[in-house]
Amino acid sequence: MSLKSVKEVEANVHELTVTIDADTFKAATVKVYNKQKKDISVPGFRKGKVPMHMIEKLYGKGVFYEDALNDLFPATVEAAVAESGIDAASAPYDANVVEIGDNGVEMTVKVATKPDVEVGEYKGMSAEKPAVEVSDDEVAHELDHFREQGSRLVNVDDRAAKDGDIVTIDFEGFVDGVAFDGGKAEGYDLTLGSGSFIPGFEEQIVGKAIDEEFDVNVTFPAEYTPELASKEAVFKCKLHKVSVKELPELDDEFAKDLGEYDTLDELKAGIKKDITERKQQDADNAFENALREKLVENLKAEIPAVLLDEAFQQNKDSFIQRFESQGISYQQYLQYTGMDEKILDEQIREEAVKQLKLRYALEKIAQLEGFEATDDDVAAEYDKIATTYGIDIETVKKVAPVESIKADIVVQKAMQFVVDNAKVAKKKAAPKKKAAPKAETEGEEKPTPKKKAAPKKKAAEKKAEDAE
Repeated sequence: MSLKSVKEVEANVHELTVTIDADTFKAATVKVYNKQKKDISVPGFRKGKVPMHMIEKLYGKGVFYEDALNDLFPATVEAAVAESGIDAASAPYDANVVEIGDNGVEMTVKVATKPDVEVGEYKGMSAEKPAVEVSDDEVAHELDHFREQGSRLVNVDDRAAKDGDIVTIDFEGFVDGVAFDGGKAEGYDLTLGSGSFIPGFEEQIVGKAIDEEFDVNVTFPAEYTPELASKEAVFKCKLHKVSVKELPELDDEFAKDLGEYDTLDELKAGIKKDITERKQQDADNAFENALREKLVENLKAEIPAVLLDEAFQQNKDSFIQRFESQGISYQQYLQYTGMDEKILDEQIREEAVKQLKLRYALEKIAQLEGFEATDDDVAAEYDKIATTYGIDIETVKKVAPVESIKADIVVQKAMQFVVDNAKVAKKKAAPKKKAAPKAETEGEEKPTPKKKAAPKKKAAEKKAEDAE
């Protein structure tokens, strides 16, 4: 096995001509024969006892060639790439067998390498960062959320149901006098006005008294399940209970019940601090994302198509695995969301290309700045991964090699360097309003201005997902 030649066939793509000598290839075919002969039957011979030359005579000289080459291919190509000195960034692809037979094998494969990149100016970049402000309304909204969590249900016995009440009902639905699947429940709690049932259902419960039996007449929406879409239905209902949500008083006792504060003022201050920290984190993330976008825009590199395809496929596989881990197949996701697979693929590819370009840009910056990953950096990263996923460090080391961890660390350092050296750009001032036209003087005729055509509406934007 040897490397015969190497040539660059396009930017950052090399073609290797690789040979396998006759003796090595012959030994591989014999090995394949010995593995398969037990399953080969030929009239006049016992199963598993057919000589190799007889099988080749019956089925052709090359009957074992493909399997023999498949066995030799990985090690042969790996050795050839190592011998070539190429820093391969892709798996070998476009394998082409030039010659195969008694004289051995000659074949070509292509290998992509990382492109040479230019990152442009990366020190002193600027991007807008949202201002962090917290209003009293935001604090009040958070307080309402805490009150909701501390609320309790109180039964109401002296009046009929009204909007906002929580009612407990039995119901069974009928279409053309026949009950349908999924249309029956007992002791069901429903908040009137929540809009969780078919349009018109909840409104017909308003005004009903406890223990009252009544019919609810509705029409299923056109976009409902095919069996019931647009059909009229009658629900036989009985109202068992009416409840209201009672919220705790907003006072010092309420603050103490939360366990962290002694007074309502302290609670409000704590809430404001928490909201501020969240908004600050969001602002920092937005600032960093804007810098990432600029790094991608400024990158100059000829990236081989095979690397872009690999990045797309990795992202798509990861996307699919996220849903499958939740028991949802990829096809089910497309069906539930109504997403067109081609449009989704375009979105995934666009994001994959951005990620790959960003990686190349940050690797280049790390090289220019001389960033390295120390032993302490690596140990801290392993510990972080182990803690995040709840597994021991030795297991992490098996699935995440040291070199891979080091590469990620220097990229993180490069991104932090860009952020630390960036400037916050001032927001552009809103365009000034045009001055109002002067009042007409008496007797002066003013020409009527021509109306401009109304702007055309933009095409509907693509449908979208995103759960990470």
